[in-house]
Amino acid sequence: MALLFRWLFRIAGGMIFLIVLGVALVWYLASRSLPDYDATIIAPYLNAPVEIVRDNANVPHIFGETDEDVFYALGFAHAQDRLWQMTMLRRTVQGRLSEVFGTPTVSIDKLMRRLDLYSRATASVEVQDERTRRLLSAYATGVNVRLDQVNASALGRGAPEMFVFNAPVAPWRPADSLAIIKLMALQLSGHLDAEVLRARMSLVVPDADRLSDILPEVPGSGVVALPEYAGIVPGVLPFAGAAPPERHPLSPFRAGVMAGASNVWAAAPSRSASGGTLLANDPHLGFTAPAIWYLARMELQSGGVIGGTIPGLPLVLTGRSASLGWGLASAGMDDQDVFIEKVNPDNPEEYRTPDGFKAFQTRGSIINIKDETPITITLRWTDNGPVLPGTHYNLAAVTPPGHVASLAWTALSPRDTSMTAALKLMEAKSVREGIAAIEGFVAPAQNMVLVDREDIAMKMIGVMPRRDARHQSQGRMPSPGWIAANRWQGRLPYASNPEFIAPNGGILGNTNNKTVDRPFPNHVSFTWGDTQRVQRWRRLMQSRQVHTRDSFIEAQLDTVSFTARSLLPLIGAELWFTGEAAPDGTPLRQRQRALTLLAGWSGEMNEHLPEPLIYAAWLRSLQARIVQDELGPLAAAMTHVEPLFIERVFRDVDGAGVWCDVIQSAATETCADMARLALDDALISISETWGPALESLRWGDAHQATHDHPVLGEVPLLRFFVNIRQSTNGGDNTLQRGLTRGTGPEPFQNVHGAAYRGVYDFADPDSSVFVTSTGQSGHFLSRHYDDLAQLWRRGEYIPMSLDQDLARAASVGVTVLRPR
Repeated sequence: MALLFRWLFRIAGGMIFLIVLGVALVWYLASRSLPDYDATIIAPYLNAPVEIVRDNANVPHIFGETDEDVFYALGFAHAQDRLWQMTMLRRTVQGRLSEVFGTPTVSIDKLMRRLDLYSRATASVEVQDERTRRLLSAYATGVNVRLDQVNASALGRGAPEMFVFNAPVAPWRPADSLAIIKLMALQLSGHLDAEVLRARMSLVVPDADRLSDILPEVPGSGVVALPEYAGIVPGVLPFAGAAPPERHPLSPFRAGVMAGASNVWAAAPSRSASGGTLLANDPHLGFTAPAIWYLARMELQSGGVIGGTIPGLPLVLTGRSASLGWGLASAGMDDQDVFIEKVNPDNPEEYRTPDGFKAFQTRGSIINIKDETPITITLRWTDNGPVLPGTHYNLAAVTPPGHVASLAWTALSPRDTSMTAALKLMEAKSVREGIAAIEGFVAPAQNMVLVDREDIAMKMIGVMPRRDARHQSQGRMPSPGWIAANRWQGRLPYASNPEFIAPNGGILGNTNNKTVDRPFPNHVSFTWGDTQRVQRWRRLMQSRQVHTRDSFIEAQLDTVSFTARSLLPLIGAELWFTGEAAPDGTPLRQRQRALTLLAGWSGEMNEHLPEPLIYAAWLRSLQARIVQDELGPLAAAMTHVEPLFIERVFRDVDGAGVWCDVIQSAATETCADMARLALDDALISISETWGPALESLRWGDAHQATHDHPVLGEVPLLRFFVNIRQSTNGGDNTLQRGLTRGTGPEPFQNVHGAAYRGVYDFADPDSSVFVTSTGQSGHFLSRHYDDLAQLWRRGEYIPMSLDQDLARAASVGVTVLRPR
């Protein structure tokens, strides 16, 4: 027996030794790719030495003698900290993920190849101005110098992920940066999804009034009645088979509700306590680890610029110089149209045009797949745009037999000058110079707010397609591509983009809300991203005569839900403080406790309170009960509560209260019945997940921000190191927006929000502040991987200063690049 124990001890000891050795080896290999920020590096192709001074938050401040050298150093810094992220963005837009990840990403690659964004970006290199081409080349050279350094010095392949997914990294090219702009346009686009959803809804909800309930118009005039989709494109079945959307973490395709959103607003000196202009901006994108944003300062010949960049893009997309600040919000412009193309029944290689049948433009494309045989797909284009598969956004559900769907989209332009325009903006000194500089921006469409020391302005940037006034669906649903009136007829002039300069009230801004009310075809859009946050923003802006940097920060972090304050009195009107006394443990008693909590609630979506969870679960259950009988399988597409729909139903606008009656039941249900039943549903769901003690619930437990690593985030054990999870405030419709997942077993997880926040004060520019939601480094062993995350969660910021001495005072390192 003693011998047996000795051998068991030896085996156990040996296993522990091997595990420790394995962990040590993994740590050693992974840590080799941690950058040395305090180094002097001999670098080719430089004109003169360049310094990369990293402040105490690891924000690089780059100083060089020429702009080319500064952009070179930015490329080097991006590659030091975010090489894996950059290569994944490039592989995504190229349609080459399957070379690394195998069959799970083939569907993404197929669709990206069909969109052909990378070829369009490559063609666009030649239309950039000469300065832009030089700066793109300098940036690419800086990235490639870092790649050469990694290879020459065996620096752990540049990122720990490279050990797990071993694939060669090609040199960076100028076209790669242009392609990432197009990829961002794809992630921010939502009109394709909206068109298909409206078409499917019109097939199952033929009553025009009821369709206006479920897909409500943003308040304001100018919308005319549209024909039914079946009248435009006959032959489509109401409940045609629908595939679920692509859910892979690396997929850039999201449902329309997950398209980009943002808040941006500004105050003129007349509304500023300090007498200088103010600007606040927080762009909203899907959360990842690391965040998409990377903070940087560049000292150019025209002066310093500082703000948020995206690795792979040599641009400060939102930020400031000493004299000009700019911020972005998704404009909601309708820059996409789906066309139904009729295939020639006698020749499937042709499609119908206004002038008869015409051959598809075709090209073969080979997709290499890890550990599998390569596949070849045929890319097809029509005059309107690329032909897309029926599985994309359920296009098959609205495409009749003998037809295919194509997409017209401004971002498909092979003459895209967005990069040149954005670089010109970084040199502008005034609001009017900035508006003129950004004219060449093509996509994604944005509302850009600009401030200089005296003026404020908002200009919608991006190309607006010119449509015929006789367009059958006005771009709101797919339309026949062979009818000339449906086709795009070029672009509208830049002057037609909405513009607001020096408003009399001294305040302007955008929360993705409706900005103009113009008749079609100069309408900008029928679908806007927000009807709720803007109400709270308007109240906060008008509640003070003058604003400060701190009041702008308070507004940016505001968590009061206008939606909760406006809807709860409606849906609970016949439930508050009613019913007989009920013993503990009964559904009636639990309902009364929930209603008592909500009756005293201010609408603040605070992470520590139980009421936000009860409210969110109630609204979610209520909408599901109301629409399920009418929409059937299509009800699954309603992943998030539509506040205008709920309001129309409970106010019985144009007879909308009929939604509350269950079609299949003999009784006539009222909206009060639906509200009561939905509350019971919500409380049961809450009890099963978080327990029956309502007072001890925490919204933050359900509303965790999910900054997950797109590739390693689901690997057992490793996910605890690479994922960043945080209890958070806010909700779908608060200014501090934390959009919930809306589906699955954890529907209230916070998956989309402000991964960048910045507030700029031009009375004292160096008192400006900014922050991102994770950290500067993409290396999970770096202390800068998540060091900004807790600041972000608590609503804190770091200095956004152009003061060189301040950057050096507590720097974590100074990298000097010296010419060879």
